[in-house]
Amino acid sequence: MKKKARVLFVSQEVTPYLDETPMSVIGRKLPQGIQERGKEIRLFMPKFGIINERRNQLHEVIRLSGMNLIIDNNDHPLIIKVASIQAARMQVYFIDNQEYFERKHILTDKKGDHFADNDERAIFFCRGVIETVKKLGWSPDIVHLHGWMTSLTALYLKKSFKDNPLFAETKIVYSVYDDEFSTPLNKDFAKKMLHEGIEKTDVEHYKNPTFVNVSKAAIDLADGIIKGSAKINSDVEKYIKKSGKPFLDFVSGENNEYIDAYSDFYDAVLEEVAEMVD
Repeated sequence: MKKKARVLFVSQEVTPYLDETPMSVIGRKLPQGIQERGKEIRLFMPKFGIINERRNQLHEVIRLSGMNLIIDNNDHPLIIKVASIQAARMQVYFIDNQEYFERKHILTDKKGDHFADNDERAIFFCRGVIETVKKLGWSPDIVHLHGWMTSLTALYLKKSFKDNPLFAETKIVYSVYDDEFSTPLNKDFAKKMLHEGIEKTDVEHYKNPTFVNVSKAAIDLADGIIKGSAKINSDVEKYIKKSGKPFLDFVSGENNEYIDAYSDFYDAVLEEVAEMVD
């Protein structure tokens, strides 16, 4: 009997925890739809300070919390929280840290300026997801990344954790959205990302950490790419097409028709890789 495919969703935004945007709606509806189509799912997002823990009934998972992640030679406690979306019969895991996520804004301050430490927040979030999945002992077939903040997960999975049995067969799908940032991330981003298994040559794109270069880095490592917004950065779109990798063009969110298209795309990515192995 063929086992259920397992899909790990790593999402920058999920409603109802954040305001409705095209990305947050996909972050909410897609995992439910994929689960209803017979796949097993897990869903992770950052625990931004704007999220009301009491109203959304978040609680800390003690057995998963307690680890420290080292970024730029500093220790940062990893806290894992969870909430349930009863109507969808699914749980949402939240990556939390007081220093990075307590502030009452998401990626920009009240003036609209991007936080200077968004690079470290992204590193912490992506590594936190992987460490938590390791503790769960859950081996995903597909990891679907939504939003630039999730993109570093591809580098860590493909380099730092490539020999971990949980992720040895994992394939990465990256959705590119119109979540572009205008100011490059911290100039030391590439240095901060260095980790076991990651060489300096692996972080070339991050030496000039613009939205385009961060996107290119994820595209290089992805096994499949999805155009998540109707319009995305033109340089990134050209890079996707030039890559020759499996690609799913934008599918409208009307009537949730994208869910079937995404599910079929996961299967195609897994089948293509299986054929290459054979």
